Amino acid sequence: MNMQQAAERADSILDETFAAIKPPVNWTHGQSTEGSCDVSRRRQVMTIISPERRGSFFGVVERHWKDQGYRHLSSNNSKIPATYFETQDGFRVRLLVGLQGHASFEVATPCVEHSEVAPPRSKTVGPDYSDEFPLPLPNVRSDFWSAS
Repeated sequence: MNMQQAAERADSILDETFAAIKPPVNWTHGQSTEGSCDVSRRRQVMTIISPERRGSFFGVVERHWKDQGYRHLSSNNSKIPATYFETQDGFRVRLLVGLQGHASFEVATPCVEHSEVAPPRSKTVGPDYSDEFPLPLPNVRSDFWSAS
């Protein structure tokens, strides 16, 4: 596998994860980074996930990852909650909710053969803010995910 193929696999993991979130959320691409032999893909949820719904949000994502056979590595239940899993083929996945309530996902690939890497091709749900840094905070209300 080369870095482009690994990036496409990472995008697929993210696509499948977002497809499992019901009701669906808006999201944008985050910064993609490339190392000498690895790639990280990131997405930020643009739907406001209220503090009262964060546990449910984590639960939906963690159940999906477990159903896919991903191995739970650790969780952090601090002010910045996060959960970490690993796929059978060595991809590390993370869901983190920042201090301002923004949920972000990252998939880090294992070390693979070096190659050029194209930007993600997945179409965002909502505006694509990937050219902005820093990304804006979540700005989309959901009857379910934003409810208090």
